[in-house]
Amino acid sequence: MHIKLDEGERIEDLQCKGLKIIQNKNLYTFTSDSVILANFIKLKKGDVCAEIGTGCGVISLLLSAKTDFKKIYAFEIQDKMSRLAEKNVIFNNLQEKIDVISDDARNFDHHFKKESFDVVFSNPPYMPSTTTLNENDVRAKARHDKTLPVDDLCQTAFNMLKFGGKFYVVYTSTRTAELIATMKKFHLEPKRMFFTQNGKDRVVLVVIEAVKGGKQGVEVLPALDTNEKNGSYLKALQTRNFIKE
Repeated sequence: MHIKLDEGERIEDLQCKGLKIIQNKNLYTFTSDSVILANFIKLKKGDVCAEIGTGCGVISLLLSAKTDFKKIYAFEIQDKMSRLAEKNVIFNNLQEKIDVISDDARNFDHHFKKESFDVVFSNPPYMPSTTTLNENDVRAKARHDKTLPVDDLCQTAFNMLKFGGKFYVVYTSTRTAELIATMKKFHLEPKRMFFTQNGKDRVVLVVIEAVKGGKQGVEVLPALDTNEKNGSYLKALQTRNFIKE
């Protein structure tokens, strides 16, 4: 499919069943966080899903190839990024599977009833707003939690989900205790989780699957080493059966 690229845009191969993605170097480009989360999420054929903060749409795109589901509604608060995500959906002919909604996910009840979703997932902004903000406003909003504090993230996921629905999130490991405490505050019970490490004895991320109204008890999976630059860490995910082929 031919598509016109705007200034700063480039096409990249996602190396996943023919998917390609348009990124803009002048905006926010996705990182391995999104790929790791996409490979952890499990969906079923009838699932109606919501993504909180889709960015360029990479997680929803990857899920369209790796899992089966009925529909993803991908919320994005930043107009420039939501337009790019919609462009990527059209570029990959996924309009029947993914709808991009240009709005703050906290306003989801302007579009849907509460408890409408089977699964909610998010790679949210998780850098504390007390840190120095990036000069690029789009990147700053995508990285720093002033845009979406952890309380708002978890409350929104709770309100979106049906009872027994699943919430998947990736967050900085330094805020693991805060994230889990906030999840439990909003009755999102962690059920599976793992950490990523960079191969230099530094833990970087925490990735969690939680269930709305779930019973206590969490399975802590082996840490994922992401120091390989050739993408081989994705094979480690597949080995653990995180990905539904």
